[in-house]
Amino acid sequence: MAYALQQLINGVTLGMIYGLIAVGYTMVYGIIGMINFAHGDVFMIGSFLSLIALLGLSALGITSVPLALALTLLFAAAIAALYGWTVERIAYRPLRGSFRLAPLISAIGMSIVLQNFAQVSQGARSKPMTGLIPGGFGLTIEGFTVQLSYVQISIVATTLSMLALFTWLVTRTSLGRSMRACEQDLKMAGLLGIDTDRTISLTFVIGAALAAVAGLMFLLYYGVIDFYIGFIAGVKAFTAAVLGGIGSLPGAVLGGLAIGLIETFWSAYFSTQYKDVAAFSILIIVLIFMPTGILGRADVEKV
Repeated sequence: MAYALQQLINGVTLGMIYGLIAVGYTMVYGIIGMINFAHGDVFMIGSFLSLIALLGLSALGITSVPLALALTLLFAAAIAALYGWTVERIAYRPLRGSFRLAPLISAIGMSIVLQNFAQVSQGARSKPMTGLIPGGFGLTIEGFTVQLSYVQISIVATTLSMLALFTWLVTRTSLGRSMRACEQDLKMAGLLGIDTDRTISLTFVIGAALAAVAGLMFLLYYGVIDFYIGFIAGVKAFTAAVLGGIGSLPGAVLGGLAIGLIETFWSAYFSTQYKDVAAFSILIIVLIFMPTGILGRADVEKV
């Protein structure tokens, strides 16, 4: 019982990281109907930016952890947002009127570019970091101590806060109305006076900033990063977005939670080597019976 409770805590934490990345996928897909396969590598860039910022602030003598984390978050989100804007301008905007496969191939190319850029600029070795948020709560049950760390609490609180903030953004603001109008009919939104190019660019920027937040959370939780984490986490987050219902913000977080729990419990009770197989198998089963995902809705084809 206690061991299962510990795995539940670990799975929720991992799922929240996946969910935060998946929100960026689902926001972009909701507007232009295409998957940004460079998004996972923007997450990786955000984690490296976070590490660089933390090391720089430490060298400057800033020892206050809350202040350092706040400044790091602002720095990483701002620079990652520039990466997101660049990806949209280079990989998507010139190909927006082309056949649907062209932007997909272009985004995969951008993913490879970002991976190699990080490898060349930061090196291929893993980059470790000491824990900044030590401590937590412990509860001994049947001789087994269940740990809930402050880092895990921070990750869950951050993801839920970001979900609430961007749900409000999409449903209550003029930018959100523009996003929803572009989602329904991009050409008609342009005819009605909405700056569709600006709306799409801002969506990429917001998604990239969220990926940077997830990158910082990943760094704080695992304490080690490398240039390849973006590919693995990106695939898992994309799976989470599809599982939850791509186009739905709560669905993205719910899908991330499901993937995190499946991975964690499978690794705890079965072979770690097959945890990815288990996650993708569940995805296949869900999509067979629920093709739009858990919270997704069927698209209406305009004729």
